[in-house]
Amino acid sequence: MIRKVSAPALVVTFFFIVGIAFAATANNRPAPPPSANDALLPALSSIAGHGMLDSHAYPELEDLSDDVGARVTGSSQCNAAIQWGLDTMKKIGLQNVHAEPWQIFRGWTRISADAEIISPAPHKLMVDSMGWVGSTPAGGVDADVVTVNVYNLQQEEEQNSANWRGKVIMAVQQGPRPENGMAAFAQFGPFLKKAHDAGAVAVIGGQGGGKSQGMHLTHTGALGFNTFYDIPVVSIAAEDQEILERLIAHGKTVRLHINVQNKVTDGPANTANVVGEIPGTEHPEQIIVVGGHLDSWDLAEGSTDDGVGVAATLGAAEAIVRSGFKPLRTIRFVLFTGEEEGLLGSLAYVKTHKADMANHVAAVILDNGQGPVTALNMGGRDDLVPAASEFAATLDAFGKITADDKTEFGTDAGPFILAGLPGINLDQDSPEYRYTHHSPVDTFDKVDEAVLDRDATVQALVAFWIADRPERLASPWPPAKSAEMLIKNHDDVFLKLFGLWPFGN
Repeated sequence: MIRKVSAPALVVTFFFIVGIAFAATANNRPAPPPSANDALLPALSSIAGHGMLDSHAYPELEDLSDDVGARVTGSSQCNAAIQWGLDTMKKIGLQNVHAEPWQIFRGWTRISADAEIISPAPHKLMVDSMGWVGSTPAGGVDADVVTVNVYNLQQEEEQNSANWRGKVIMAVQQGPRPENGMAAFAQFGPFLKKAHDAGAVAVIGGQGGGKSQGMHLTHTGALGFNTFYDIPVVSIAAEDQEILERLIAHGKTVRLHINVQNKVTDGPANTANVVGEIPGTEHPEQIIVVGGHLDSWDLAEGSTDDGVGVAATLGAAEAIVRSGFKPLRTIRFVLFTGEEEGLLGSLAYVKTHKADMANHVAAVILDNGQGPVTALNMGGRDDLVPAASEFAATLDAFGKITADDKTEFGTDAGPFILAGLPGINLDQDSPEYRYTHHSPVDTFDKVDEAVLDRDATVQALVAFWIADRPERLASPWPPAKSAEMLIKNHDDVFLKLFGLWPFGN
C-alpha cells in the first residue's frame, strides 16, 4: 500500500534557511561564521531527507507489535523477534548481520494471577504478576493483609517480620520520600527475600508501594537486576489498592484469596542480541553503537517499550544506507534483549566485546517512550557537552534539543557508561509513557508516526555526526576516572546495591 507523506517541517526549514542565505548574499551582508559541523552538512541533509520522507520505521513497528507481539526474554516470541530483527536488517542492506548469543539466568513465563477480597465484603481485585517471581500453591491461598512501609524497611523488618507468616504483605509508601529513589528501590529486593523467609504468602506492590499509574491499569516489571524471587509479587490497580488501604485504615481485618501461577526454568535460557553494520571507510575498527531493546513485557505488545527504540534504530540505519553517504567509522546497530531483566543484553555485549572496547567511540540509545527527543544525555562525560551542544543546536528543525552530562542507568546506555564510554541516552518528552510503561495498554496505536520518524532521523543524525567527524569524539575513560564521576553523581550507591559496580573498593 502506498503511504501518503506530508512535507515535514525539516524541508520547510531547509528552504527557509537557503532563502535567508541567498538574501544575505544578494545584499552583500557577511555570511555567518562556519560551524564545525558544516563539512558534514551534505551527508546530514541527505540522511535527514530520507529519514523524514522515506521511512519504513512505522510499518516495521506495526509488524513487530502485531505480528510478533510481546517479547519476554528467553521466550519463543522473543526468539521470533530475534529472527525478525535479522531479516529486517538484511532487507535494509546492513552488512555483517548476525546474532550474538548469550544466556539469561532463568527463563520465566506468566500463567495467571487472580485475587479477591473475601471479607469484610467480596470484591474482585485487578492484579498481574511481576516478572521473575514465584507462585502461590496451586489453587491459591486465603490470607489476611498486613501493610509494610517501604520508606522504612529496616524498622519494619526488625519490629514486624514475626507477624508476616501466612500473610499477604501490601507495600505502602508513608512519610518523607527517600532522596535517592534508585537506592530505595534497591532495598526492595532484599525485603522480598526476607518476606519469603518469614513465611509471607505473597506481596502486593509491584511498584514498591507506589500507586499504579492510570485508571484500572497494572504495570509489570522486574524487581532486581538478574534476580529471581521465590515469593509471588503482584501489581494492583490503583483503585483496588485504595480500597485495601481504606479498609485497613479503618481498623478492618482484610482477608483475600490470591492465586498466582508462573513458570520458571531450572537453568539458563538462550537468547541473543541482533547486530548489523555500516562499515567505516577510513577507521572501520572504531565503532559507534546505535540501539534499542528488542525484548518487552507481556501484558501488551511492547510498542512504546521499546518497540519505538527498535523501529527508530532500524529507521536510522535505513536513512543512512539510503543516503548513499559512508561514515569514516563503523556504525553498529544493535537490538538488545534482556534489558527488562537488568540491562543484561547490553552487559553481555560489553562483556563479549571487552577486548575491543577501547575501539568503541560511543553508544546512542533510544528507550524513553513514544515522545520526541529533547536532550542528548552524554553519560557523565562533561568533556563532550560543548561539542554535543553545538551539534544539538543545528537540529532546531526537530524542536529544541539540548545536551548535558546526565547518566542514565534505566536504559542500555548504562553498561557503556560503566565501560568508560559516552553512553548517550536520547531523552524524550513522553508524558503518556507512565501509562503505557509495562502495562496492558502498551500497544501500537499509542505511537505517533510523525514523532517516530523524527526520532529515527535524530538518532541517525547523531550517529553519523559521531561516526564521520574528522577527529574521534571520545575514547574510554580509565576506570578510576569513571568511578570518580559516578561517585560524584551518587550513582555508586545503587550500582553497588544491585551488584553492578565494577570498580572494586
